[in-house]
Amino acid sequence: MKLAEALLRRKELQDRLARMKTVDNKEIYEVRIKRVSVAESTDEVTAAVPKITYATFQAEYNHNARALRLIDAAIQQANWTTDIAVSDMVIQDWTPPETPEK
Repeated sequence: MKLAEALLRRKELQDRLARMKTVDNKEIYEVRIKRVSVAESTDEVTAAVPKITYATFQAEYNHNARALRLIDAAIQQANWTTDIAVSDMVIQDWTPPETPEK
């Protein structure tokens, strides 16, 4: 895997985990049964049915978190073992040009 691909995959996993952390119950459950009054003694009945089980959601979260840890470790290893060549211009901070005195 190229380093650029690893960096993109890490970002993708970070975004996916961030979205999973903010999952609302509305995204996991859907309304399947909704009944309006049929008789005097029966009120509206609503049932929330899971689209996926919590165990499935947790397993997906754990898988993504593990993948993120592994790709991050690979990126860190590359960071510590690889030197790159850059020009001096990349390293130097910007300095304002000197203005001639009048």
